[in-house]
Amino acid sequence: MVTTGSPLPPSSVDTAQRLNQAMKRLRARLRAESGQLATGLTATQLAVLAEVVREGPVTAARLAALEHVSPQAIAQSLAVLKAAGLVHSAPDPQDGRRKLVSADPSAGALIERLLAGRASFLVRAMEAAVTPDELDTLERAVELLERLASVELGDAVVVRR
Repeated sequence: MVTTGSPLPPSSVDTAQRLNQAMKRLRARLRAESGQLATGLTATQLAVLAEVVREGPVTAARLAALEHVSPQAIAQSLAVLKAAGLVHSAPDPQDGRRKLVSADPSAGALIERLLAGRASFLVRAMEAAVTPDELDTLERAVELLERLASVELGDAVVVRR
């Protein structure tokens, strides 16, 4: 277990484990419902593709930093995306030693379609499972999840039990 302070009470550890399981199940549902599985691309490859679409021409090193993965992992994803014709690379006009990766127009359309599919599923699921009285609670939960996702822990301490 990794923590930055004193150990969490058992109920917090249980909540963290439940949150992790719920997020894994939701991610799997989003992949299935959005049509992601039919693309033949992994979640990692699609995340890299989405970054290329968002960032515009970008270096592999910048992609690795954005995705918090190694340069080797980015190189593997980019090789698959290039083979699929979704990204292209060209020399950086300001530094010919570097390559800039750009998205093919079809990549933007693919990412938009997947995001729309995910949003559509979530709207339908919310309509089916969330009461009007719970919408405020869901909004607060989303804010908490956003805060959790953006926290910087720095050097974590490993706690052995």
